[in-house]
Amino acid sequence: MLIFSSGKSPSDFKHQIYLIQSLEEVASLGLSEEQKSYLNQNLKAGSSLSFPQDPKLSIAFLEEDKREAQKLEKARVLASKLAKSIKTEAVFLSGGELSLRLAFAEGLALASYKFTKYFTKKEDEKALAEIALDEVGEGELKELQAMVQGTMLARDLVNEPLSYLTATKLGEEAEAAGKQFGFKVEVLTKKKIESLKMGGLLAVNRGSQDPPTFSILEYKSAKAKNSQPIVLVGKGVVYDTGGLSLKPTPGSMDSMKSDMAGAAAVIGTLSAVAQAELDLHVVGLIPATDNRPGYNAYVPGDVVTMFDGSTVEVLNTDAEGRMLLADALAYAKNYQPKLVFDLATLTGAAAIAIGKYGVVAMGTAEDSVFADLKAAGDKAYERIAQFPFWEEYDELLKSTIADQKNIGGREAGAITAGKFLQKFTDYPWVHLDIAGPAFLNAAHHYRSIGGTGVGVRLMYNFLKGQQ
Repeated sequence: MLIFSSGKSPSDFKHQIYLIQSLEEVASLGLSEEQKSYLNQNLKAGSSLSFPQDPKLSIAFLEEDKREAQKLEKARVLASKLAKSIKTEAVFLSGGELSLRLAFAEGLALASYKFTKYFTKKEDEKALAEIALDEVGEGELKELQAMVQGTMLARDLVNEPLSYLTATKLGEEAEAAGKQFGFKVEVLTKKKIESLKMGGLLAVNRGSQDPPTFSILEYKSAKAKNSQPIVLVGKGVVYDTGGLSLKPTPGSMDSMKSDMAGAAAVIGTLSAVAQAELDLHVVGLIPATDNRPGYNAYVPGDVVTMFDGSTVEVLNTDAEGRMLLADALAYAKNYQPKLVFDLATLTGAAAIAIGKYGVVAMGTAEDSVFADLKAAGDKAYERIAQFPFWEEYDELLKSTIADQKNIGGREAGAITAGKFLQKFTDYPWVHLDIAGPAFLNAAHHYRSIGGTGVGVRLMYNFLKGQQ
């Protein structure tokens, strides 16, 4: 596990990194005249250099940007470039403004992430295990540790294959995280789910040989500022074949172990919130199953009675995430929540619309909530693209034989998915479609190949602001 520390001497570390924001700062680094000359000739803004005669001393020249969010992101990106050249287990980081130093450390840590569990031969080089920061307080370190560790946990869960991470195992992983970081977890089994009549979750599970689970995570500080909890709902489809509406394999089904990235983000967020001991009451709900075409699989044309008693005409079994999320959103009413978020890899339409560069959002929460969410997204650089949520979209979900159908057609697919979910809410609510950035086929700066852990840092920053 990578840790962050402070209060140590740079001489204790084999690799030292100095951050500078102008070339004038080179004079204050205690370098030889030869080194200063080398830097002045070769170092450019937005790059880093190590000296040929001393490769374990790096100077990172941060780009100037008056926009705070972009300035922090440039620090993370620059750190991710430098991470490739670090061969030691521990580094010492100094220089730069405190916010930039923290962002640089964050980028360095996240860029060092590797999922190596299933390699039989491990790499010879040792993974980065410690980043020591100069002049950073315990509060900042604790928060940085929480966010990075929560993100890495989410990445690990997304990268696990179905051969390991069944719905049952996902519940066990949530329980393990609860014990480690300090929040309560209750995992409901299939028998309990049946007694609750969660028809959406059970319908999707009908094609699977593995039982579903419904995990309830709860963190409540003794100093919680919110009398009503904030609820996070995460889509836990541990593998999605599309069911009888079968997906094509190349470029589609082959990455569907990631269809539980919303659930992973909820577990990661609760872990970060608990580790940082935020003064909040937060609940996480995770409906989980795989979606297969076997056994007594639900079929296009079926009518499903949901947890709240409403009926849904199923026209596409690959629109399964909304079926189980709907049950969880209806269940969330039991908590009389202040605010509810759902996080889900819900639609290809969202990914096509904005790609890997942000998160699609919509819902019924007040404008102030969306403003706070966008600010949190800018800080984490998991930016929010708010889609319209006009009532005319409801017409696309009208069914001739049930209360609504589970798809609305090709037009506005991401929005009609959100509109479907809205029917199961009666509280302020935000739908976050993370389909674009949740799983990458190639690393993008400090966002790793495979699971990225998107949503953890976004939600942590938002929740911190709710104290």
